Amino acid sequence: MSEPSYDLLPGAAESPVILHVPHSARAIPAAVRDGIVLDDAALEQELDHITDAHTAGIARAAAGLAAVTPWRFVNRLSRLVVDPERFPDEREEMLAVGMGAVYTRTTHREVLREEPVDHGPLVERYFRPYARAMTRAVAGRLAATGRAVVIDVHSYPSRALPYELHGTGPRPPVCLGTDAFHTPAGLTAAARAAFAGCGRAELDSPFGGTYVPLEFHGSDVRVQALMIEIRRDLYMTEPGGPAGPGADRLAAALAALVDTVAR
Repeated sequence: MSEPSYDLLPGAAESPVILHVPHSARAIPAAVRDGIVLDDAALEQELDHITDAHTAGIARAAAGLAAVTPWRFVNRLSRLVVDPERFPDEREEMLAVGMGAVYTRTTHREVLREEPVDHGPLVERYFRPYARAMTRAVAGRLAATGRAVVIDVHSYPSRALPYELHGTGPRPPVCLGTDAFHTPAGLTAAARAAFAGCGRAELDSPFGGTYVPLEFHGSDVRVQALMIEIRRDLYMTEPGGPAGPGADRLAAALAALVDTVAR
């Protein structure tokens, strides 16, 4: 049996928090690479733009700083394999730009995979096992603590890319993605306070929403969720460059949020 495409890194037994890092990796299995039409140089450029670089490192550092260690669920593979945060069907608005669960277009709306694409094998091999594992992780926190808090750790470019459907709005240092059912006001307030030293935080611009496994979505109020979108010029050289000292400040802010919501 092949290895899973994700890591579930245990935290403290009493922690309800899962730091979810879905878009930090660049790895693409050879069999998946064969279905991508970009040459190697163009693929590396696309990975520079599409990858939430260093977010796994920020989450790892935050976990080390937190008084109560959160759990971490980290995607090992690039979102160009599958994007585990998309709806796998017609509910997904990013289908409009060829970026559903299986991308067919790039960040610059160029061809990534030649149509027609049979999404089924990739969804079955990568998307569904990931979703099941994340569902089990959330269920585990509910069983252990009576609640689960999923904090999505993302980043976004300082300048809008052509694929963005809502790229004309504000691009604050920190964007907080929310869900009307799963993001209580106290969680948003805690995030604003934790990231205050990193610049202003605004809601749902340029990216909105947050990830909740479908089994709990819209039905289980014990599952809370918030997306943290960090503007990349705060902590790295764009696109795809090294992390800078800002990463440490962001890790400390994320740890402060974890400690607040873990109480």
